[in-house]
Amino acid sequence: MYRLTLVLSGFVMLPIQGVAQDRDEVAFVKALFAQLQPVSIDKNREYCGYIGFDGGGVLAASKPGKGRAGSCVPNDPVELDTVLASYHTHGAYSPDYYNEVPSGEDMEGDEAEGIDGWVATPGGRLWYIDTQDMVAAQVCGLGCVASDPDFVAGDMGPIEVSYSYDELVRSLDALDAQ
Repeated sequence: MYRLTLVLSGFVMLPIQGVAQDRDEVAFVKALFAQLQPVSIDKNREYCGYIGFDGGGVLAASKPGKGRAGSCVPNDPVELDTVLASYHTHGAYSPDYYNEVPSGEDMEGDEAEGIDGWVATPGGRLWYIDTQDMVAAQVCGLGCVASDPDFVAGDMGPIEVSYSYDELVRSLDALDAQ
């Protein structure tokens, strides 16, 4: 974890003044997950934290917290003056988890904190959670960020490009009922 933190602190800082434009934030998030995904997959653990601005107005990520195979609670983002969003990985591929989409709990947690969220999946999908509208949207699909070599495409059936909170919960409940 120490090595990862050093790499992250030197790799993910981008000088952006004021509010980050969407493409800048997406590039930042992809760079962040380029570092986290391989470790998350290898260790089969979620990693999580926050994205925002530091005291100098630089877009930055908090130090990632190490979670478990199916959950992660981020550390307090002391490095950030302004928090924009959470971030987390979904660990390694498992046929026992519906981890190619954000969960209802992912969306609920971000909404409760009043921030948006970013999620990377074992298949390499990148999702953005907009908590104002309670919509999870794929920013990019399979292989967009590092993916688990053991990932089995299609194991969850069709994956939509976006889900409202209610659609996501219904979809996951239908998978559980099968």
